[in-house]
Amino acid sequence: MPGASRMVASHTRPHTATAVLDPDDDRSERPAARIARPRTVLRDVGPAYLLNGVVGLIFSASGPVAIILAAGAAGDLSAAELSSWIFGVFVLNGALTAVASWVYRMPLAFAWTIPGTVLVGASLQHLAWAEVLGAFVLTGVLIAAIGLTGRVRAFMSALPTPIVMAMVAGVFLQFGVDVVTSVGTDPVVAVPVVVAFFLLSCHRALRRWMPPIIGASLVGIAAVAASGQFDLERTSSDIFAAPVVQMPEFTVRAIVELVIPLAITVIVVQNGQGVAVLRSAGHRPPVTVVTVACGVMSMLAAFIGSISTCLAGPTNAILVADGRRERQYTAALTFGLLAVLVGLFAPAFVAVMLAMPAAFIATVGGLALLGALQNAFRAAFSGGFTLGALVTFLVTVSDLTVLNIGAPFWGLVAGVVAAWLVERNDFGASESRP
Repeated sequence: MPGASRMVASHTRPHTATAVLDPDDDRSERPAARIARPRTVLRDVGPAYLLNGVVGLIFSASGPVAIILAAGAAGDLSAAELSSWIFGVFVLNGALTAVASWVYRMPLAFAWTIPGTVLVGASLQHLAWAEVLGAFVLTGVLIAAIGLTGRVRAFMSALPTPIVMAMVAGVFLQFGVDVVTSVGTDPVVAVPVVVAFFLLSCHRALRRWMPPIIGASLVGIAAVAASGQFDLERTSSDIFAAPVVQMPEFTVRAIVELVIPLAITVIVVQNGQGVAVLRSAGHRPPVTVVTVACGVMSMLAAFIGSISTCLAGPTNAILVADGRRERQYTAALTFGLLAVLVGLFAPAFVAVMLAMPAAFIATVGGLALLGALQNAFRAAFSGGFTLGALVTFLVTVSDLTVLNIGAPFWGLVAGVVAAWLVERNDFGASESRP
């Protein structure tokens, strides 16, 4: 996440539009300043903020979209269903980003849960798409309900972080393995992507003007074109989005398998990361408002086939990488408006992506998750609950299905039980931390 660790020291002026936030109560949140007038926004915008908004959008439209397409391939989703999914995650979340960032005058970039997308990809191998949509709806209900209690922080700390992150690591692992597999099956496409990614990653100066995943995607596109594997004939000719309204189906197996893990990934993993990034930049994001907004938007998005909304960690890190804190909201406005534009052209975007060979999607998607996979392992095994985390990881990667409920849920259950039996002291230690 570019600039996520170097932002606070250089911003010494007080933030004129922070949210009023009691650290002990999530419910006392409201904007502290008037909504910015158009002329104020025009005054605050500048080249650095516009560029950060564009880079954030390009990041979201490269690796993360490849992850959606890979998950959709697991469930044999049609091009229309994939277009509707991408329309939802860009248009709805882009509009929410623009409105929330404008009202609170701080970067509040919303996107979709990447761990949840990977989780859904695994579930689509044995669940129908309508069942998954039903789980999306109820996940939104649960997230909004937790937000309305005003005790989001208590929920965030209810499950030990190492166990949650071990589940995330187990869900992400296959995407990392797919990168290696693609190198073996289609080296002409995969090898240049991998080489470009690591070359850009190891040079700090290069990373500043070309994020590794974006550069790797561009190299991959060139490799696909040179190899003659680009095939537009099997894709739709539509350009503008026509979101498909899809009716969910509520089944016990999908609800039990997906709702709780999805809610955890949104509130604990994704929103927790996004809040940490914004706080490190000197902002005070309204945690309860963010949680309720994620829940409501997740419910709406489900009916057009889109996965749950979350506060984006990496994207917000890009948006706050440069500039004055009180003007960074304009980077989020730029990101949000551009995201809506991308969503409106979702069919054309999906057509181009589907014309790429499978190795391109698998390699770009896996590399986009590489940093998140590394962080998940670090968070899972660098502190307490190491046995519980290990049990969670092993069960999650085992593809175990019991009572038609997938492995990630049972991984969480097994990890908590193992930790309670063997590492009970770690629960006391985590509760005693401030």
